[in-house]
Formats: sequence, structure tokens, C-alpha cells
Amino acid sequence: MALTGQSTDKALLDAVHELWRTSFSYIKSMAIKSALDLRLADAIHHHGGAATLSQIVARVTQHPSKIQCLRRLMRVLTLSSVFTIQPDSGASEPLYALTPLSRLLVGLHNSASIMAFVLNPVLVTPFLRISAWFQHALPDPSFFKHTHGKALWEMARHDATLDVLVNSAMVSDSRFIMDIAVREAGDVFRGLSSLVDIGGGLGAAAQVISEAFPHVECSVLDLEHVVSNTPTGTNVKYVAGDMFQSVPPTNAAFRKIWLNV
Repeated sequence: MALTGQSTDKALLDAVHELWRTSFSYIKSMAIKSALDLRLADAIHHHGGAATLSQIVARVTQHPSKIQCLRRLMRVLTLSSVFTIQPDSGASEPLYALTPLSRLLVGLHNSASIMAFVLNPVLVTPFLRISAWFQHALPDPSFFKHTHGKALWEMARHDATLDVLVNSAMVSDSRFIMDIAVREAGDVFRGLSSLVDIGGGLGAAAQVISEAFPHVECSVLDLEHVVSNTPTGTNVKYVAGDMFQSVPPTNAAFRKIWLNV
């Protein structure tokens, strides 16, 4: 193989380096998934936001023979800025500390649930079959449906575990984002008398809006199997229906995100 023009050995090596770096970039994602599964951020948080490997091991479920492997995983996560090593900590071993990124992975709120969903094999596997999807003529289903035979929402309707995963992800992400949106751009909701969150799931976004603006009558429109599991004790009204068929009369329609898989 030869590069044309004025390419040098350094340019060739740089290109190979970039090829390997890009090809192995999924390792960072899988390292974060491992951190979520092992609840590494929670283990560090338990010790006040900084902990040694021995302290982390005492809080996570792993085989004792894998301690050195965990050290390697922590190195990947540190190089990816998920965690950091506190300099001059005085400890006999490195002291791993939370960063703004990993603080989002503490507990079941913030971004932990949405990341667990995004990195779940159900969502990851279709990306391995994109090339097969390109071989089919349009109109064609999404590559998610091409892989699983059903759209995500159809799968969730018949899989209780997946349904919990999806709804937990949507609720935590909605709460996190909407709390910031209301603080930073809440003026857009002033003057409204009613609002419908289209495809709003369990109503987390609508609940935040309703709490911040009690004068706004907030409703959520979603499929019947979603609405049947909605929480009680809120000021939000829930309407079972198909957004592609009709939307209840309202002063404003709200869409937070459109996940078309």
C-alpha cells in the first residue's frame, strides 16, 4: 500500500494511528457501561467522592481474581476523564475521584438511567448490522427494526424489563433536562394556559413544568400501555392515544425528544 503525492512515513503512521483510534473508540463506551453495571461512581461517592482501588473493590461485585483487571478498567476511565486521580493524596495507592462527568452517573437519577439505556445491547446491536440494512431498498424500516423485527416501542410493549429500562431512562433524562430548561428558559411557558406533552411517557417533563407553572394545565399524550403505568398524585392529566391520529386541544404542544427507532 502506498500513499500518493508528498506523503511520508510519518503521515502513513499518523493515518494508521487514527484508524486504530477510531476503530477502538467503542472501548470508551463499553468502559462506561462497565462503570454503570459495577456502580463504580456510587462506590467512589460512598467514600466522599474519592476512593482507593481497595475501597472501590469493597463496594462492587466482582471476583477477587479480577482486581488487576479492574485497575486497568479504572485506567481507561481515568484517561477518558470519567474519573481522575488526585495528585499528592498521601495514600499508599492512587486515589480515584469523581469528575463532573462521573457525578452524573451517581445513583439512579441524573444521567445514569439514560446511559444504561443507550448502552444496552438492544440499542447497540443494530449498529453492527447497518451494512446489511443498506442492502435493502427504500422504503425500509429503521435498522433497529431491521435487526429486531420490531420497533423499540413495540418491543417494550411486550417486554416488561425493556419497558422499565426505557421508561426509567426517559424519566431521569426528562427530569434532569427540564429542571435546567425551566431555570434557564422558563419564560417560554409564561402566558400559556394549557400544554400537551406529545409522547411524554410517564410525564416527568410535564410534571416539572406543572410544578414550576401551576397555572398551566399540563397533559401527556402517549400510547395506552404507557399511560396505564403512569404515576398518581400529580397535577398532570394523562390521555391514551396515538399522536399520528389526533392530539387533544391545547394552547401549546410540547415535544422534548423524538426517538425514532
